[in-house]
Amino acid sequence: MTREIPATAQISAPAPPEILKSLPPSIVLWPSGAPGALGDAEADKPRLYPFVPQTKSTTAAVLVIPGGGYAHVAIGHEGIQFARWLNAQGVTAFVLDYRVAPYQYPVEIQDGMRALRYVRTHAAEYGIDPSRIGVWGSSAGGHLASTLGVHGNDAAPLPEKTDSVDQADARPNFMVLSYPVISMQPPIGHTGSMKNLLGETPDPQLQRKFSNQLGVNAQTPMAFLFASTGDPTVPVENSLDFYQALERAHVPAELHIYDYADHGCGLCGSIPELATWPLLLRNWLIHEKWLPVDAPLMPPAAPTDPSWPAGLDGPGKPQP
Repeated sequence: MTREIPATAQISAPAPPEILKSLPPSIVLWPSGAPGALGDAEADKPRLYPFVPQTKSTTAAVLVIPGGGYAHVAIGHEGIQFARWLNAQGVTAFVLDYRVAPYQYPVEIQDGMRALRYVRTHAAEYGIDPSRIGVWGSSAGGHLASTLGVHGNDAAPLPEKTDSVDQADARPNFMVLSYPVISMQPPIGHTGSMKNLLGETPDPQLQRKFSNQLGVNAQTPMAFLFASTGDPTVPVENSLDFYQALERAHVPAELHIYDYADHGCGLCGSIPELATWPLLLRNWLIHEKWLPVDAPLMPPAAPTDPSWPAGLDGPGKPQP
């Protein structure tokens, strides 16, 4: 497919050198201006950070979508740290920094769709297989990831101006969902995510559509889910109901629930009771053949990184 956007036009304004020395240059998803943009600041420019391992162990790749309640993007411990974990095992990863409140639907969903389509369109450039692209979403990022998995190209309308990227399929081939928001409806929906995405008085039809457990069917991609029973922020029923919907649709799925109370710990290296979950994910990736048996070992458990690196700018930066 012809590349319509020059690579040099996709590099965003750099962050301070102490940040950039460990981050790849970002790719602005819409270099000529994102649809629905409220301005031309960094907050209005959704972007991807491509993390390419020195040696690949697989042609599979993962689009990493951090959480943040659609109010900010926890790009540190649910994005960059995940990407480095994947890179250590030879997996290519792309971390999404997407627009959040005051933006509302369809913007966040369009950013996610564009990111998946970008990765698929440019797969050859990164040495990956366009039919082996997964998503890994946490919390509200899990809602966005599961929205792509359940709704695919029907997740949100196309923007008015489209290009060759928008012709690619927006549905991933597999999903990893960490303590995800799944529902937009009471009693299990996460109120903050729902209001930030759909507004204070959401359209009931959109609430139902984006209660993703209700839309699962045989075309929904396989999934791995991790959550804790006593999650104080997102009820564990989000994961339970989504798993049950997958099982009823005969979609391969694996669910791990820890008898613990936590939300938002990423790889959870700072919590010994939860720090075993990445090994379960690695085992699943190997079992489902997204990762080869002889892939490099995953890195040891490490403390949880900050939610947002100091000095970095972007649409998901927390606001004072």
